[in-house]
Amino acid sequence: MGKLIILAGIIILGWKLVAGRWPWEPKRATRAQAVSRARKLLGVPAAASRGDVLAAHKRLVAMVHPDRGGTNDQVHEANAARDILLNELPHDS
Repeated sequence: MGKLIILAGIIILGWKLVAGRWPWEPKRATRAQAVSRARKLLGVPAAASRGDVLAAHKRLVAMVHPDRGGTNDQVHEANAARDILLNELPHDS
Protein backbone atom coordinates (compact mmCIF):
# COMPACT_ATOMS: atom_id res chain seq x y z
CA MET A 1 0.00 0.00 0.00
CA GLY A 2 2.85 2.38 0.82
CA LYS A 3 4.47 1.76 -2.56
CA LEU A 4 1.20 2.62 -4.30
CA ILE A 5 0.96 5.95 -2.48
CA ILE A 6 4.57 6.80 -3.33
CA LEU A 7 3.98 5.86 -6.98
CA ALA A 8 0.85 8.03 -7.08
CA GLY A 9 2.82 10.94 -5.61
CA ILE A 10 5.56 10.56 -8.22
CA ILE A 11 2.99 10.47 -11.02
CA ILE A 12 1.27 13.60 -9.69
CA LEU A 13 4.59 15.46 -9.39
CA GLY A 14 5.51 14.36 -12.92
CA TRP A 15 2.18 15.68 -14.18
CA LYS A 16 2.89 19.05 -12.52
CA LEU A 17 6.35 19.24 -14.10
CA VAL A 18 5.14 18.31 -17.59
CA ALA A 19 1.77 20.10 -17.73
CA GLY A 20 2.58 23.05 -15.48
CA ARG A 21 -0.54 22.47 -13.39
CA TRP A 22 -1.85 19.94 -10.89
CA PRO A 23 -4.06 17.17 -12.33
CA TRP A 24 -7.12 18.49 -10.47
CA GLU A 25 -6.75 22.06 -11.74
CA PRO A 26 -8.92 22.90 -14.75
CA LYS A 27 -7.11 23.55 -17.99
CA ARG A 28 -7.27 27.20 -18.98
CA ALA A 29 -7.66 28.26 -22.57
CA THR A 30 -4.49 29.48 -24.25
CA ARG A 31 -5.97 32.91 -24.99
CA ALA A 32 -7.04 33.31 -21.36
CA GLN A 33 -3.51 32.46 -20.24
CA ALA A 34 -2.03 35.03 -22.60
CA VAL A 35 -4.41 37.73 -21.36
CA SER A 36 -3.66 36.84 -17.74
CA ARG A 37 0.11 37.03 -18.33
CA ALA A 38 -0.29 40.34 -20.18
CA ARG A 39 -2.31 41.85 -17.32
CA LYS A 40 0.27 40.65 -14.81
CA LEU A 41 3.18 42.01 -16.85
CA LEU A 42 1.62 45.44 -17.29
CA GLY A 43 0.11 45.45 -13.80
CA VAL A 44 -3.42 46.36 -14.84
CA PRO A 45 -6.72 44.98 -13.53
CA ALA A 46 -9.22 43.06 -15.65
CA ALA A 47 -11.41 46.17 -15.98
CA ALA A 48 -8.58 48.36 -17.29
CA SER A 49 -9.49 50.88 -19.95
CA ARG A 50 -7.56 51.62 -23.14
CA GLY A 51 -5.89 54.56 -21.42
CA ASP A 52 -4.89 52.43 -18.43
CA VAL A 53 -3.29 49.82 -20.70
CA LEU A 54 -1.42 52.43 -22.73
CA ALA A 55 -0.18 54.24 -19.61
CA ALA A 56 1.01 50.98 -18.03
CA HIS A 57 2.75 50.03 -21.28
CA LYS A 58 4.49 53.39 -21.46
CA ARG A 59 5.75 53.03 -17.87
CA LEU A 60 7.01 49.51 -18.47
CA VAL A 61 8.78 50.37 -21.73
CA ALA A 62 10.43 53.35 -20.04
CA MET A 63 11.89 50.93 -17.47
CA VAL A 64 12.98 48.12 -19.83
CA HIS A 65 14.12 50.16 -22.84
CA PRO A 66 17.61 49.18 -24.08
CA ASP A 67 18.82 52.75 -23.55
CA ARG A 68 18.04 52.30 -19.86
CA GLY A 69 19.63 48.89 -19.38
CA GLY A 70 16.79 46.70 -20.62
CA THR A 71 16.71 44.45 -23.66
CA ASN A 72 14.91 44.37 -26.99
CA ASP A 73 13.16 41.17 -25.90
CA GLN A 74 11.67 42.93 -22.88
CA VAL A 75 10.36 45.74 -25.09
CA HIS A 76 8.87 43.21 -27.54
CA GLU A 77 7.21 41.37 -24.65
CA ALA A 78 5.72 44.64 -23.37
CA ASN A 79 4.46 45.49 -26.85
CA ALA A 80 2.88 42.05 -27.23
CA ALA A 81 1.17 42.40 -23.83
CA ARG A 82 -0.19 45.80 -24.86
CA ASP A 83 -1.51 44.43 -28.14
CA ILE A 84 -3.18 41.43 -26.47
CA LEU A 85 -4.97 43.61 -23.92
CA LEU A 86 -6.04 46.22 -26.48
CA ASN A 87 -7.48 43.45 -28.68
CA GLU A 88 -9.54 42.22 -25.71
CA LEU A 89 -11.24 45.59 -25.30
CA PRO A 90 -14.57 46.14 -27.07
CA HIS A 91 -14.12 47.99 -30.35
CA ASP A 92 -16.05 51.17 -31.08
CA SER A 93 -18.29 50.99 -34.13
